[in-house]
Amino acid sequence: MSHRYDDIGRSYARHRRPDPRITAQINAALGDAERVVDVGAGAGSYEPPERHVVAVEPSPVMVAQRSTGSGPVLRGVAEALPFPANSFDASLAILSLHHWSDKTHGLAELRRVARRRLVLCFDVALEQSFWLVREYLPEVAALDYGPDLSPEQVADAVDADRVEVVPVPWDCQDGFLCAYWRRPEAYLDASVRSCISGLARLDPSVTSRGIDRLRSDLRTGRWATRHADLLERSEMDLGYRLVVATGG
Repeated sequence: MSHRYDDIGRSYARHRRPDPRITAQINAALGDAERVVDVGAGAGSYEPPERHVVAVEPSPVMVAQRSTGSGPVLRGVAEALPFPANSFDASLAILSLHHWSDKTHGLAELRRVARRRLVLCFDVALEQSFWLVREYLPEVAALDYGPDLSPEQVADAVDADRVEVVPVPWDCQDGFLCAYWRRPEAYLDASVRSCISGLARLDPSVTSRGIDRLRSDLRTGRWATRHADLLERSEMDLGYRLVVATGG
């Protein structure tokens, strides 16, 4: 995971900003937790400033983009967290699970170090049905991230109390894969694509063909005709899920 984000994470802080609505959902799920470990923290987008947060992140490129005044960060991976058992009130993993080399072991580590566990993940089947993947870049569905875990399997692994739908607002500020579902022109921007692992990992020739088709469909109005229903919606369920284990 480290070398991957050394390559694709250089504009992460610019395009992967925390969305306030997703932030509010995460903070509510954290409850009264004061000591939090953020695993696969990236640039630290969703770390709550009012809590004591320790970040774990393998990529120096990502660590370098953390904001001034953010909490301490350790170079490390989810599968081998360098903390004793029950060191934290909550462990947090935000859209990093799909990059872990051993997802099951990493989730066990989240359980080991904290009584409360939060994992923001996604349903692979729903992501693969997203219009950008289905119509323009189906090669995304063939990328190898290791064995997939459904949100329900993640919930079992962390002994979760609930799985919450995380709606994606039309003006989402965090530029993950499905964030621009109503703003298709954003995908034409190479710097936007470079911060989305599923797009950044594609062969450039594959990406170029798909994006050229999208550019043409936007210019001719075919995209707007085909997806007119999206332009009337303020948010969408695109398969993102917040798995919450309160440890109660």
